[in-house]
Amino acid sequence: MSAPGVYSEDFLLETELARRLYHGHAAQQPIYDYHCHLSPERLAQDHRFASISELWLDGDHYKWRAMRSNGVNERLITGDASAWEKFEAWAGTVPFTLRNPLWHWTHLELKNPFGVRDRLLGPDSARHVFDLCNERLAAGDLSAQGLLRHFRVVVVCTTDDPGDSLEHHQACASSPGAAHTRVYPTWRPDKALGVEEPAEWNRWVERLEAVSDRSIASYAELLAALEVRHRAFHELGCRLSDHGLERLYAEDYGTGEVEAAFARARGGHELDAAAALKFKSALLHDLALLDHERGWTQQFHLGAQRNNSTRQRRKLGPDTGFDSIGDLEQARPLARFLDRLDESDRLAKTILYNLNPADNEVMATMIGNFQDGSVPGKIQYGSAWWFLDQLDGMQRQIDALSNMGLLSRFVGMLTDSRSFVSYSRHEYFRRLLCNLLGNEAKRGLLPDDESALGRLVTDVCFENARQYFGLELPRA
Repeated sequence: MSAPGVYSEDFLLETELARRLYHGHAAQQPIYDYHCHLSPERLAQDHRFASISELWLDGDHYKWRAMRSNGVNERLITGDASAWEKFEAWAGTVPFTLRNPLWHWTHLELKNPFGVRDRLLGPDSARHVFDLCNERLAAGDLSAQGLLRHFRVVVVCTTDDPGDSLEHHQACASSPGAAHTRVYPTWRPDKALGVEEPAEWNRWVERLEAVSDRSIASYAELLAALEVRHRAFHELGCRLSDHGLERLYAEDYGTGEVEAAFARARGGHELDAAAALKFKSALLHDLALLDHERGWTQQFHLGAQRNNSTRQRRKLGPDTGFDSIGDLEQARPLARFLDRLDESDRLAKTILYNLNPADNEVMATMIGNFQDGSVPGKIQYGSAWWFLDQLDGMQRQIDALSNMGLLSRFVGMLTDSRSFVSYSRHEYFRRLLCNLLGNEAKRGLLPDDESALGRLVTDVCFENARQYFGLELPRA
């Protein structure tokens, strides 16, 4: 098979204006990755990858799901197979990913940073590509920090539990890599809400006790310990929180009910569904108040239905690629949650992400309910997430936002990834954006004005995020 159009410098760019917008504006922008799951430890240690399999396949649920769908044995996916065996199995799957975004992502990542431009990945080219990529990794310039420099990533916001020590972030802040990329923690307190499993929740509370140096025997003491850690995150430059929830929690509750629910869970007893929801609603509200108090941005990733296969969870553990889109009601609890904060003028800057595409217009209209003129785009409809992070999903998110809000104020793309080479997804997004604008200008729907459209592209690709989050950039 000949080399694909994905390797072309004009991939996805169907008009002359689209090509000018991409090459002259979008491609010139650095990357501001305000949400990802990169390892702070690997960043602090400037980890060097032993092989392309470690860099590319370890922890990549997208590839794991495709390989399982292709009939690949689990030993070659998450098992004890060698690096070459796993790579060979993935290479054998790639030809079957046509029309799946993995086909584009795979070849964009081979092109950049590995320089592959002359052949598709498949069984016949697997050994050549494996050896070439490993040679590039062995050269030493594509370490964890080296990859960030290569992709011109100026900000990385990782995802961190309140119980994390943050020692790796402290190391990152003083490392030579900080001259090129600033690495910040993001507050992700999901485990604080996990009272449905009291044994696991209590282990987390004990961890929080240790790191905050406080005993936690009441709901008030839980909040106090969380505030200690919130302040510690802030002092290391954190300005964002994130929550991965099926939906927002916004039940009515009383102080006594919340304290009683805490006491029961802290004693190791299960809560009924109503008590658990009241506890979660109270805690999520109180955490949002902390974010507002310190001027942070809060993010909500909504709608994932996780760990659906009981058999595979028992075998492989949670978060191993058995999640899907959920169909829970979103609008009513989301509006109640935001309104409860807005009513007292304590609603922080907020980004909403949905996983069910049926909720696109719900989110795009919801953000307009709570804009207050204090900050451009204060409430954001976040970029297409997870299963929607592909050409159709990204365009539908852009269309919904454009039709019902202001695309020009959008803070743009993020990686939401554990992979150090997933920055090609920014290229993918930028090409799609420029092509969309170029095609609409050709049809007369937008002005054929490179200056005006170039400004929009620059803002969405970088400037809006820089201004919205206000994080300090590297001085280099």
